[in-house]
Amino acid sequence: MAWEFDVLNWIQEHIRNGFLDTIFPWITFLGNGGWFWIVLTLVGFIPKTTRKYAFISAFALICCLVLGNLILKPGIARIRPFDIQTGIQLLIEKPHDYSFPSGHTQASFATATAIFFRDKRWGAGALVLAGLIAFSRMYLFVHYPTDILAGVLFGVVYAFIGKLIVEAIYKKKGLA
Repeated sequence: MAWEFDVLNWIQEHIRNGFLDTIFPWITFLGNGGWFWIVLTLVGFIPKTTRKYAFISAFALICCLVLGNLILKPGIARIRPFDIQTGIQLLIEKPHDYSFPSGHTQASFATATAIFFRDKRWGAGALVLAGLIAFSRMYLFVHYPTDILAGVLFGVVYAFIGKLIVEAIYKKKGLA
């Protein structure tokens, strides 16, 4: 765990500044409760051309909620970095759940990956935003790097599994 604090402290010492202190709380807000990604998913159900990818995203987001937030977080019960290294001034309200995996990161990469399946250009933009949200969690000192890496991995894997399931259902129903 020492290397993880080295990374977090390096961010605090070399990257943190007044401008980013204003920007990153707003960026992290987009991931709060997955609301931004949920809205994108719901909007994706409207046009028929994006509905399949909205189903993929919805599946992945449900996996993030159930497996990540309801099973892994309380099961692993990893204490957040600000609870161990208490001298950091937090720029957001303290999260009250556990640290591993990052829910913000899971949801962001789950939906961004589903968008990428549909449209590489929009998906690339969504993945950049997902990366910014993920980084914001370390910048704000509320997650360890491995929380973020796990969130990326789980979000992408859930989207890939969702893609396989949704495509199989579409094929079986003749929806292509």
